[in-house]
Amino acid sequence: MLAELHFSSVTALGILLLCGFFCGRLAQRLKLPALIGYLLAGLLLGHSFFDILTEAQLLQLEFITTISLGCVAFIIGSELHFSSLKRLGKGIAVIILLESFLAFTAVSLAVFIYTGNPALSLLFGAMAPASAPAGTVAVIQEYRARGPLTRTMYAVVGFDDGLAVIIFGFALAVSKMLLTGGTEANTAGIIASLWLPLMEGGGSLLLGSVIGAIFTLLIKHTHKDSERLIVLFWAILTGVGLSARWHLSSILVCMVIGLFFANTSTKHVLQTARAPLQQLMGLIFILFFGLAGLHLNLTILSTLGILGLIYIVGRIFGKMAGTWIGAGCCHMDENIRRYLGFGILSQAGVAIGLALLIKQELSQIPGAEMIGIHILSSITATSIIFEIIGPLAARYALKKAGEIKKG
Repeated sequence: MLAELHFSSVTALGILLLCGFFCGRLAQRLKLPALIGYLLAGLLLGHSFFDILTEAQLLQLEFITTISLGCVAFIIGSELHFSSLKRLGKGIAVIILLESFLAFTAVSLAVFIYTGNPALSLLFGAMAPASAPAGTVAVIQEYRARGPLTRTMYAVVGFDDGLAVIIFGFALAVSKMLLTGGTEANTAGIIASLWLPLMEGGGSLLLGSVIGAIFTLLIKHTHKDSERLIVLFWAILTGVGLSARWHLSSILVCMVIGLFFANTSTKHVLQTARAPLQQLMGLIFILFFGLAGLHLNLTILSTLGILGLIYIVGRIFGKMAGTWIGAGCCHMDENIRRYLGFGILSQAGVAIGLALLIKQELSQIPGAEMIGIHILSSITATSIIFEIIGPLAARYALKKAGEIKKG
């Protein structure tokens, strides 16, 4: 940290926007995705260097990140037309299942071989399936990518977090049973841990569908971009707010809103409704990735260690192998088979949130506290790596597939 230059939250956001704008331009000049520049701006202004915001202020601004993710999720959903998904066939479901379970299996096995600790292995493995859709969507939007690979990337990053939460619930329950010696109560805990994510997923689908239906009805009676933007943000804010209130997935809710709208509206209505949000996505991405950069602390990289490296390699292997095998088995487009794995490597908020939950749950088990602390520090460190290599890999995949329309 070079200096403590704490500003008011509003002033700091202004500084972040300006720095993010110029750093994004610099990244583009270096033939890198602009979001790398936004992350760099946040990193320079964060704890590692100028430290312009306190931890309390960063917490107050967390709602911006949540709303930004809601906007990203809506964009994903609005790109998922049933007709396109039908053309891709059952391959989408097979890919999501295989890449999630192979990432979980590869990391779990690798960590177990290194440590011999089954509980630690399962918990590390449970972190691997989760992805960060914002990084992938930002790259797709920046380069105006279109094509089969792009559509598949939208679908996979949109849905695999739901499966990731289910895998996590099972792994956490089994790990707690192993750490406490295994009792009937713990067996019941496994069932509860599986049931809760299923309830969360079902509730998210239902809420998203209800808001999506109301939004679709309202948007058809708007005539100006300003009116469409008001209705659009009503839907996103309501989805995000009720998700937090009822402990649902805001990403899934907002994605279903977009999905419902895209599949019940004409192409003209869809384009005119989405246009105002598309104009704002540049601003949203600067704020989202800039704030993500503000949270980054380079000193955490010193905690990476052998387990962190094993996690990175195992997760990449599992994701790549799962997409390659899944696309091959279902005879999907060759570009999907070869390059999809590169497009879904980003990981950040969801994984860190799950790691925090592990730390909280294991703190109640005598002797298991250090496992939770170790997992949290490792996942925080690896997320920095994946935040950087994920967008770069996604750009590489889209370029190799010939789906980039710009740059």
